[in-house]
This record gives sequence, structure tokens and C-alpha cells, in this order.
Amino acid sequence: MSFGRPPTINVGFKTTPPDRGSFPLDHDGECKEQMMLYMECLKKNSSTSTPCRTFSKNYLECRMSKGLMERDEWYKLGLGDVEGTPSVKAGMSAQTAVPKSN
Repeated sequence: MSFGRPPTINVGFKTTPPDRGSFPLDHDGECKEQMMLYMECLKKNSSTSTPCRTFSKNYLECRMSKGLMERDEWYKLGLGDVEGTPSVKAGMSAQTAVPKSN
């Protein structure tokens, strides 16, 4: 190693792919509404995700249905016990709790 030159990092370094693979970004905003509802719920709940799990499930369902991520079982995503649409108790108003269909 010499001073003034970046260290050689490729010696013994092996890259590995992500555990769940990669997925495309939502450049066209196809699931933006679901994402915004989830983010609003997080904000109203001091970044505590537990009350917002239904919003998270709706967002992931949108991504899977639009081909933005590979379809997977809900229990593998940690959402197997989440039912239905978001409720008012998640910290949202009744008007914003039910996402609009596209």
C-alpha cells in the first residue's frame, strides 16, 4: 500500500447478489398512491410500522401485480397475518384509508 493512492479492494473480495434479487424502480409512479398512504401512516405513527402493515401489504400487492417485483407468498414477506384494507385505527382518516383503484 502506498500513500496517495486508493487501496486495492478487489483482492479477495467477492460480490454476491441480493437475497431476494433485484427489482425495477417505479419510474412511472404506478404504485405511488399506495406508497404515499404507507408513508403518511408511518409519519402519523412516529415511524412505527406495526400499525401500517396493511398499507405495506397493499403497496407490495400493487408492485407484484404491476410486475415491479416477483410475486411471493405473504408469509415469506412477514405479512401472512395481515387482512383486508387499511383501517382508521392505523392513524389515517376514513377518507384516505381506502386507496383509490386505478
